[in-house]
Amino acid sequence: MAGANAQSYYPQLSEDEFRACLERLAPEAEQRGIPADRFLSLTAALSPDPSVIARLDRQPEFVTPIWQYLANLVDGRRIQTAQDKLRENEGLLRYVEATYDVDAELLVAFWAVESNFGQNLGRDDLLQSLATLSCFGRRQNYFRPEFLTAVNILERGDTGQARLRGSWAGAFGQTQFMPSTFERYAVDFDGDGKRDLYHSLPDIFASTANFLKQAGWRRGEPWAIEVVLPPSFNAQLAGRTKKRPTNEWLAMGLTRADGKPWPRALPEKAALLLPAGRQGPALLAFPNYDAIFRYNAAESYALAIGLLYDALKDPLKAARFDPKQPFVQPWPTDDPPLTRSETLELQERLSALGYDPGNIDGVAGSQTREALSRFQQECGGQTLEADGWPGTKALEQLRRFEGGCNKTH
Repeated sequence: MAGANAQSYYPQLSEDEFRACLERLAPEAEQRGIPADRFLSLTAALSPDPSVIARLDRQPEFVTPIWQYLANLVDGRRIQTAQDKLRENEGLLRYVEATYDVDAELLVAFWAVESNFGQNLGRDDLLQSLATLSCFGRRQNYFRPEFLTAVNILERGDTGQARLRGSWAGAFGQTQFMPSTFERYAVDFDGDGKRDLYHSLPDIFASTANFLKQAGWRRGEPWAIEVVLPPSFNAQLAGRTKKRPTNEWLAMGLTRADGKPWPRALPEKAALLLPAGRQGPALLAFPNYDAIFRYNAAESYALAIGLLYDALKDPLKAARFDPKQPFVQPWPTDDPPLTRSETLELQERLSALGYDPGNIDGVAGSQTREALSRFQQECGGQTLEADGWPGTKALEQLRRFEGGCNKTH
């Protein structure tokens, strides 16, 4: 929580504005079945937490270089612990696997990444964090329904907890469900009348499996395969949403990076991922990747889950895993990703040159990458390939075009 010494580091938040915001939310709470006076009573002791707003702009999935992020989450020790946990809970995990048709190894991967097997559950008071995010910051429309749902969950006693504690962003339990995710997917698998994601491993594993099943996980199919691109490949074809028939990708000359032949049966559609641009690893991503991505919409997070899952499925991969080089193609560490402030600058410069980056918010999402790719294609000449990678070299290139460029398209 923010104390007196934090005031010079965190934004100033008005107590009066906070209280007025909660009063405006009372009618919405009443529509959800909580009388306004009860809602105001439940929130009377809350105060705005400025540290939460500061953390909103420092999420590691978006500000840490992807190679460092993955090395921090997936290494030999994490893999070994995950293998041990899989063996310790194999009976329960396989029962859940059979019930939901979601791999036990995948459930353990989420358990590992989200809370280090229940060791790191978060200490923030969910109501206080979510109330703050509902009233201040850049994502209020997203966090307000989550806040009101958390109030509902607490009022009904669904989790068996007198208070909800978790991450600063509102996720809770050993696999870190947001309140709305809990409402839709949490399962009372042990039959005690509660959906306890804090202590009940049956509820934790089954709830996670239920989410992934509903998200489209297809057991027995790969989530992604690393590929080698032909020299003349058009990097603008890459992107999670740019799906096309898998056979079309293979017809373009993509080969497996491990040198193995393609299996006879592959998912019908795939997308090409270039998580660090054209010079880094390339992956053909299948529908199972999208199921992982739905859990946490960050490419680096999805890759971490996928790598750990693969290591748990294949002991040979686990034994050979190198956290500094998890793919065949090395990372382009000479072109690191941008900080948030640098990404803001990149978006502002793209916008000034007539390339719409979407929201100028310091997060290099798909629209920003599309705009950068168009700029690179039309203005970059031979300096950089038009892969939309928001790295240091791209920003340096943009800084050289203060007066615009002569577009070729």
